Amino acid sequence: MEEGLKQYAGESEKESRQEHEGVAGTDRREKGQEEYIEKISGLLRLSAVDIRTYSPLTLAYIGDGVYDLAVRTVLVNQGNCRPHKIHLHCSRLVRASAQAKVLELFEKDGILTEKEQAVCRRGCNAKPATMAKNATADDYKKATGFEALIGHLYLTGQIERMLTLIRRSLDILERQK
Repeated sequence: MEEGLKQYAGESEKESRQEHEGVAGTDRREKGQEEYIEKISGLLRLSAVDIRTYSPLTLAYIGDGVYDLAVRTVLVNQGNCRPHKIHLHCSRLVRASAQAKVLELFEKDGILTEKEQAVCRRGCNAKPATMAKNATADDYKKATGFEALIGHLYLTGQIERMLTLIRRSLDILERQK
């Protein structure tokens, strides 16, 4: 997995960095992300897989978990309180309607690269076997696109970009309270 992830992640990350940050000062970040990918791949004994072969629903599956963990981490970091209260707040931030709203605003503001938009489109066009019970079909599709993007960024090692988008999404949702 190391070689496949590093090769694809290097290409994607390089494009993303050039589009969003410029070329200066990226060597250190690139090395850190490569070390992260190597550490995860080694410790979990992952085999080489070309991320481009993953279905958008698989990307959304991992993206859902990563996004949920990031949101929980932010909420727990805000101070000690009862887990039930954290859970309720987290649920409001990770539900399909919230993710759909974030994706709409990202698209409207032109925040996403062309490659990121393509990943989102693949996720939105995927045909899931089930639907969320508390979401409209349109919101569920958009949320799947958003989660596919998070999963894609995570699996390609674009951690800094992924966390930047997650932070922006939380800022958007907190302003909408």
